[in-house]
Amino acid sequence: MQNFINTNRQEQAKEQAPARIQSFDEIYRFYTRSQAAAQAERCIQCGDPFCAALGCPLGNAIPQWLGAIAERDLKKAFLLSNETSPFPEVLGRICPHTHVCEGACTLNDGYGAITIGAIEASISDLGFAAGYELPFPGVTRPQKVAVVGSGPAGMSCAHFLLRAGIGVEMFERSSEPGGLLSLGIPNFKLDKQTVRRRFDILQKAGLKLHLEQEVGRDVNFSELTENFDAVFLGVGATGGRLPRLAHERHGSVFLAMEFLTEVQSRLLGRKMHRRFDVRGKRVVVVGGGDTAMDCVRTAIREGAETVTCVYRRDEANMPGSEKEYHNAVEEGVLFYFHRAPTKIIVDNDGRLTGVEVLQTCLADPGPDGRRQVKEVPCSEHCIVADTLILALGFDVEDFGFLHKAGIQTRHRRLFVDRDTGRTSHPKVFAGGDCHRGADLAVTAAADGRRAAFAIMEQLLSE
Repeated sequence: MQNFINTNRQEQAKEQAPARIQSFDEIYRFYTRSQAAAQAERCIQCGDPFCAALGCPLGNAIPQWLGAIAERDLKKAFLLSNETSPFPEVLGRICPHTHVCEGACTLNDGYGAITIGAIEASISDLGFAAGYELPFPGVTRPQKVAVVGSGPAGMSCAHFLLRAGIGVEMFERSSEPGGLLSLGIPNFKLDKQTVRRRFDILQKAGLKLHLEQEVGRDVNFSELTENFDAVFLGVGATGGRLPRLAHERHGSVFLAMEFLTEVQSRLLGRKMHRRFDVRGKRVVVVGGGDTAMDCVRTAIREGAETVTCVYRRDEANMPGSEKEYHNAVEEGVLFYFHRAPTKIIVDNDGRLTGVEVLQTCLADPGPDGRRQVKEVPCSEHCIVADTLILALGFDVEDFGFLHKAGIQTRHRRLFVDRDTGRTSHPKVFAGGDCHRGADLAVTAAADGRRAAFAIMEQLLSE
């Protein structure tokens, strides 16, 4: 360990841009055992590891599994990595590591942070390839819990309940499990076989998975609260925000998740509506987060003539992952910073022809600590577009069954106890984006785990 002076930080290899934009295959090649060990040996094994204590919402035992893989003990590293995280091979791929664990690494200032994310994904990939299995006991207890939603929060809650031997039935309105992991995050970031493998593990452990079963339509919520000992809601935040401009519901204007879901459905063998076909078109995406980067990179692979991203702040203030921005630049996306849309332009024949934008500048920080945006007067100009994709954030859907059950919400978000995830209904818990608003998969996973532990305590003490 502590070999950071002699060994430099080595990013995992990735496919070159001209080749990778020809398919939706994952672009990164994760480490071999020897590469993972060499990178882990750089860790200085801090007495107070900021990577885990401050950087990781799950509080993963990062120094411990780094030490294990550095010692070439793959099985120990695999089990440690999977002890606190419900899907480390997923989070090792999609977390914005520079904002969380790697951003908190002591070596980040001067030597280059440990490549925690790449090592994390590699450990699980290598462990599964070696045939290692996770220690689920099977359903050994009489209690049973309903989980609504199969995204990161629901998967996490189910994982930890099953680890305790508690039966879980999961209700998912889509035909594919995984929530945003399956339908929202493109394959080039997360191969869907990685997600399916996790559900195979959970089902082998005793999970009963009900697909195309929407609570409030196909399943009565009151039946869940009556027939199960507890209910966990991980229904996400899938309602896209609109800019409140004329023509925002034009046929060539898409919400980000509409576009990503349609493309992913096509890749899964289903028919995509032709209005989402962007081949040969000039595409403009509005937004600066990871979802916007998913959209621009997907449009490139879908054969768009040009892809432009418009963001009202600058590169340094983009909320998404730095590596996703750089990947988009490599793949040919053009970025216009300090621009805010003011008008969606439609010609006399009803065709979308462009988006009018206003130049912006950054002012003093607001209440949230981020610098506020000011518009520059008389700076309007037009960006030509055949297709406009809006990646402006997400809101929680208005679920009528919540109100009927007397579950308290604030601005549609579920209000929960911060220590347990319990809602105002004594048998109902919640977590993830439906509580926080759009956030990270790792925070949803932490919410699901927290609720699972609280449910265990409640059920096993009765």
